[in-house]
Amino acid sequence: MQKVTNPYLVEITGFVLIGLVSFFIFYSPTIAEHGQELPASLLIFNTIFLSILIEAIPFVLIGVFIAGLIQVFITEEHIRRWIPKNRVLAVVASCLIGALFPACECGIVPIVRRLVSKGVPIFAGVGFLLTGPLINPIVVGSTYMAFGNDLRIALLRMGLGLVIALMICAVISVLYKGNQFRKTYSSIVVENNQKLPIYKRLKAMCHHSVDEFFEMGKYLIIGALLAAFIQTFVSSASLLGLGEGILMSTVVMMGLAFLLSLCSEADAFIAASFRHLFPQTSLLGFLIYGPMLDLKNSLMLLAVFRFRFVIVLMFLITITVLGVLMLTHPFL
Repeated sequence: MQKVTNPYLVEITGFVLIGLVSFFIFYSPTIAEHGQELPASLLIFNTIFLSILIEAIPFVLIGVFIAGLIQVFITEEHIRRWIPKNRVLAVVASCLIGALFPACECGIVPIVRRLVSKGVPIFAGVGFLLTGPLINPIVVGSTYMAFGNDLRIALLRMGLGLVIALMICAVISVLYKGNQFRKTYSSIVVENNQKLPIYKRLKAMCHHSVDEFFEMGKYLIIGALLAAFIQTFVSSASLLGLGEGILMSTVVMMGLAFLLSLCSEADAFIAASFRHLFPQTSLLGFLIYGPMLDLKNSLMLLAVFRFRFVIVLMFLITITVLGVLMLTHPFL
């Protein structure tokens, strides 16, 4: 019974959440007119939930559009030509190419899923996953502006993020060989669209993009719901109070980045607001860890890849980011 119910559980939950949000948006003024006001915390929760969705959806749309493009126009032969056979070169190439994708941490997941289904090694897919949301030109520019045109913090975010991504990809290349898809995704059919007329290929691309959006969108909704709940009902002051010492302050800022689930194109402005409370190392923990791993993309990763692989990846990201920052702290 559980196997029959599970595929529909997320869909049903997503529709219920959308219905509740729509109710709050359209009927809260009517309820107030009749003297029945909703609790302030519920309205704050609704506002935060909507703001996270509105912030993330444009980048998810970019991601699914690129995924559809890859599905229809990119062949396995292209992949073999672009990704070096040498494992070390493949790790470096994937991290550098990933930096060119203007996608946030949730928008990059459908791109990686499609690339891996086309034959990209899983460690190279992880390279795209980690560097795309972290060191693309938009993120570097927003970091530069958020910290008052401070080029140093932007370069540190980009440089340390690239080093950390390379280290994680190298470990993944040793630990895992297969695509690590869940059973529901392990049988993805890669269609040959190369012989179709261009208008049919464009139509197929749109179909794939729409399917990808609805497939990933439900997990985005649940992730946004959890992030909004934490931001509404968990006191930030209590979390910040734990940040004594360089180690604990960095752990707290990394945890805050995970829980807040901010879009990587805008998180630098939030980090800049903590610059008088935390040292630069802790701020870099927030800026590097959040784009690599947060609530939203964790759920999306769990929906696509095997549970054990995702848990190992989460552990590697956490330990590597924290370890590199502690080692480089005396020099920052």
